Amino acid sequence: MSVSTAFAPAATDVVPAPLPVLGRDVTVPLVTGGEVGYAALDYAASAPALQRVWDDIAAYVPYYGSVHRGAGHLSQLSTELFENARRTVAEFLHCRDDDQVVFTRSTTDSLNLLARALPAGCEVYVFETEHHAALLPWRAADVTFLDAPRTPEAAVRTLERALAARDTVRPALVCVTGASNVTGELWPVRELAAAAHASGARIVLDAAQLVPHRPVSVRELGVDWIAFSGHKLYAPFGSGVLAGRADWLSAAEPYLAGGGASRTVARRQDGSVEVEWHEGAARHEAGSPNVIGAYAIASACRALTEAGPEALADREERLLGLLRAGLAEVPQVRVLSLFGDDAPRVGVLSFVVDGWNSSHLAAALSAEYGIGVRDGLFCAHPLVHALLGTGPAEQSGCGTGTLNALRVSFGAGTPDEDVTRFVTAVRELVTRGAKWTYRTENGRCVPES
Repeated sequence: MSVSTAFAPAATDVVPAPLPVLGRDVTVPLVTGGEVGYAALDYAASAPALQRVWDDIAAYVPYYGSVHRGAGHLSQLSTELFENARRTVAEFLHCRDDDQVVFTRSTTDSLNLLARALPAGCEVYVFETEHHAALLPWRAADVTFLDAPRTPEAAVRTLERALAARDTVRPALVCVTGASNVTGELWPVRELAAAAHASGARIVLDAAQLVPHRPVSVRELGVDWIAFSGHKLYAPFGSGVLAGRADWLSAAEPYLAGGGASRTVARRQDGSVEVEWHEGAARHEAGSPNVIGAYAIASACRALTEAGPEALADREERLLGLLRAGLAEVPQVRVLSLFGDDAPRVGVLSFVVDGWNSSHLAAALSAEYGIGVRDGLFCAHPLVHALLGTGPAEQSGCGTGTLNALRVSFGAGTPDEDVTRFVTAVRELVTRGAKWTYRTENGRCVPES
């Protein structure tokens, strides 16, 4: 029996945007009394699961079994589903015929895996603007951190200058984001890939914030690898992807040593252990794989493809226009940007407000309006510090006392009214002040009980 006939999958009809997500009917209490529908505007941290993904997983779970090495029917079924998920992801990313798709736990895990697979002597080039998942894994290598560029063209020039000075005998890798998790701004990935290849370097794309919002093609962008997380792609089941060229991965010791990564294991006469490792993706997928996580990613890929990435992006642009126009009417608000107000971006926007501690504002939005956003430095400390500069001269309210920012982010499951509610709430808080009293607890602002 094939996967397609073993259980009934969720309906595959195109769902008009916004795509239905779990939690869309959740209500939360307000400190001022009563309840209100929750406005989830923190998609950049973790997007809610698509209803389609949840339905597909629920249909599969009764047929769950071990993957790859079981002789039983459900094991064979789960293995087929797992490998079909790999093919679905490869198609979604327009991978090359000889690319590998490795299932990991997250973007962080994917980039750490690649860092462990670097050839000896490899040089790494990474902008200081990266998320920590892309900024930190390379520290054991010969890494060059590049200053934050202020235009896309400057990004390309900065990389070209750095690569021109390198030792071309040594292998090199460039790591760059596709869309900033702080500003939402799109980076010139195709041009950066061309610059890397012109000098003989390779490039890995951190697409965690790009794949949920825009079509991504490994072939068209010309990147060597791409990494992203399921929980950003409406599939929050502890899964991720590293897809791209096989040679460095095949030559490296497994990222994790254990069952699944090993083909044969034998004791030598001297008492040591001799291991022959698998080739292909299995080499870096030791242990029992997260088949539900892989299937969830594949389900999300299918849902986004069927809904029409261009249509979803057009709608997101409209919501982003509403958001920016609304915030522009509040003079105390300063939107953070590397590339300028006209730079294209996905549905991610960060800002500061004169006179407000970001923790205080985020707490008031949640407690008094039922709106969930993110405040802080967003695991991109060097970038946020560069963007803030001196920042507003004064802050009021509770919190750490450190100048941070507030981030609002949305996607395919966000209703229009959540964005308009947010703009209205910011305007009311900035002009009238909070209705409740707040205090600092463990460095965060919380309502007084």
